[in-house]
Amino acid sequence: MTLLTSVGGSFRGHVLLARLESEGIDAQLRGAVNGPYGLTMGDMARVDVYVPAEQLDDARYVLLADEVDASMAAPTEWWDAGAESRSRTRWPWFVALVLLGITMAGVFFSFLRHW
Repeated sequence: MTLLTSVGGSFRGHVLLARLESEGIDAQLRGAVNGPYGLTMGDMARVDVYVPAEQLDDARYVLLADEVDASMAAPTEWWDAGAESRSRTRWPWFVALVLLGITMAGVFFSFLRHW
């Protein structure tokens, strides 16, 4: 087995393992995988991903393809493009305020009638 890369944290390691296995590449995780300590920072959280030497080039190609896909993705500020503006979602507050006003007026006038 040959070291392909190291990632920070067990979750990232398992995601990369699943991605490699979905492409038919045998991979193993070594390091802080499912340990008793849930460390997610620094060298103690490092997870090494190993692949067979004969599949190393294919695994590097998968990593490169993932990096290219990530760089070509739309920025996060584009995710809500075309959505309704937030000013249209204020109507429930307006309705609640009107109902509260009507209720308070009813209570006030009932006190005036009994006074």
